Amino acid sequence: MTAYEKPEVAMNDIESLLRSQLGPGAVEITPMDGGNMSNVYSFRIADQGFVVKFSDLDGAYATDQFVSNLLSGHDIPFPRCLASGQFGLLNYIIMERMQGHNLSECSMEEQEQQLPELFRLLTNLANVDIRSTNGYGWIGSDGNGAYGSWRDFVAAAYAEDQTGTFWENWHDLFQTTFLERDIFEEVYNRLMSWLTYNESNRSFVHGDFHQWNVLSDGTRITGIIDGNCMYGDPVVDLAVLDRHMPWMGMIETYENYLAKENIVIPYLRERLIGAYYYKGLDGLRFYAKMGWKDAYDETRAFLLNLKSY
Repeated sequence: MTAYEKPEVAMNDIESLLRSQLGPGAVEITPMDGGNMSNVYSFRIADQGFVVKFSDLDGAYATDQFVSNLLSGHDIPFPRCLASGQFGLLNYIIMERMQGHNLSECSMEEQEQQLPELFRLLTNLANVDIRSTNGYGWIGSDGNGAYGSWRDFVAAAYAEDQTGTFWENWHDLFQTTFLERDIFEEVYNRLMSWLTYNESNRSFVHGDFHQWNVLSDGTRITGIIDGNCMYGDPVVDLAVLDRHMPWMGMIETYENYLAKENIVIPYLRERLIGAYYYKGLDGLRFYAKMGWKDAYDETRAFLLNLKSY
């Protein structure tokens, strides 16, 4: 199995799409870095900035409009969706462009100074009102989760049959890449044991909350983008943040924040272990598919050494 390649889009096709959806006036159409699953372009109309994304994956962007509406009014800087749909064989979405640059571009000192605001946003995301929805796992276009329980979702996420998704035929990775079946199965068994602590918690989860999906102006957080949004244990977002910024002493700093704000999260450390296994296992097969051996080896070592705090 070869590494996933994002679809190519001709500039005249992009111009045609933007003209049909937003009228004339789109200028400075520029490809953007990042986006493992999408080709992303920025553009301007008058003095406003926007982005358009393209993907050839089935169902791409189906829930983005719902999530954008869901997060509005919760003091969460998430981009507004203007249009989405099919463009030839591709899916597209047009959203407003949030101000700022990736948090990863800030100095270490600037990143550390913004940790309290990151933690506040984690709290706001977890407190979004989802009482009108049901289910766990990936959020569908109807706003509901696809599974009856977190355990069912995790089992389905790592099942062999993933027809019609990014992970179709993913078991081929055991033969065609450096993905090791015995290591994968060991981590999966640990995951299924520890998720007992996670499965009773149901909140909104961004699913990819790290410094490349958080925007900043250097002193404050200006935007959150590109979620793999789901319903489940919000501690998943904390685990992602910690694994992408391990030099920050994230968990201890977060616990100090909780104490200062008088926020109690039951079984935080135990839930973190389940979240690490869940995200880490997905990381192993993703890094294998993309051919990122160093990231695979680092994640493999972390997971195998993760037994308890």
